[in-house]
Amino acid sequence: MPQSYFLKLAALCLLGLSIGCRPSSNSPGGGENADSGKLKVVCTTAMVGDVVRGVGGEHVDVTVMLGPGVDPHLHKTSRDDTALLMNADVVFYSGLMLEGKMTDTLAQVGKSIPVHALTERMTPEQLISPEGQHAHPDPHVWFDVTLWASTSEVAADVLAKRLPEHAEEFHAAATAYQERLKPVADYASERLATIPEEQRILITSHDAFGYLGRAYGIEVLGVQGISTDSEAGLRRVNELVDLLVEKKVPAVFIESSVSEKSIEALIEGAASRGATVKIGGMLFSDAAGPGGTYEGTYEGMVDHNVTIITHALGGEAPERGLNGKLALESE
Repeated sequence: MPQSYFLKLAALCLLGLSIGCRPSSNSPGGGENADSGKLKVVCTTAMVGDVVRGVGGEHVDVTVMLGPGVDPHLHKTSRDDTALLMNADVVFYSGLMLEGKMTDTLAQVGKSIPVHALTERMTPEQLISPEGQHAHPDPHVWFDVTLWASTSEVAADVLAKRLPEHAEEFHAAATAYQERLKPVADYASERLATIPEEQRILITSHDAFGYLGRAYGIEVLGVQGISTDSEAGLRRVNELVDLLVEKKVPAVFIESSVSEKSIEALIEGAASRGATVKIGGMLFSDAAGPGGTYEGTYEGMVDHNVTIITHALGGEAPERGLNGKLALESE
């Protein structure tokens, strides 16, 4: 057998041994950090972390594994990641194969501590499922703001089991979180509707915005599939170039966590056909903006994307977005 097989097997065995040595989170005194009095929670992405912070409030100490610009589709769990996960009281991830290369590690960690996907209760009717024998549901649920807000109920139930004395507070916070995001969903619907109908075509590096398209009436196309692990084929590039020229689409978009090469190929292809297509801006798809910024929050991430898309495709939106907090390109 190839050497890589044995290396992978050895790594999984070491992970299993180290997890086996971890004290059970259900043991006496487990479930709450004795030093801080808070539940130690690890979340894979900023979007997941935003939900859990919104629900857990002062009772959780949230650490996000994957920072700005990191692609969760391709991220391989490091030794530090494993240590972080194993020292948590609870782990939340997005699910639906978003964290594709971390699946084995999350399954191993789940044998010792609670590990939950925020999307674990979503029904087939709520999800977008691409055609194909081996296709799995589109994991980019957070671009339907109302649907993503509903995951706060999963977070509330999980946290309530760990800290039952705060259960009522967690469920009230989940309801408040959903209410807080309603203006964001309304903003997305209203602003994107101002784009001229014939220009409501969103083309990005990979197919990450399907839920946004379904929720807010935008045709969404990606050079790659729903995972960045797939390759962008020449045939697909040519199909999109044909569409850009035929529909006179004014702009295409790059993503913060994906290479720009496929989008540059579209622009060059359109130019060879006499069409001018610009880069409409950079969108946050699988990762939010820099930590400590408005764009680093879920609300700011969506606000940024909606505002950028609206401006580039000919619609109307405030320069600094819904809350007047978006950074200008010159800043």
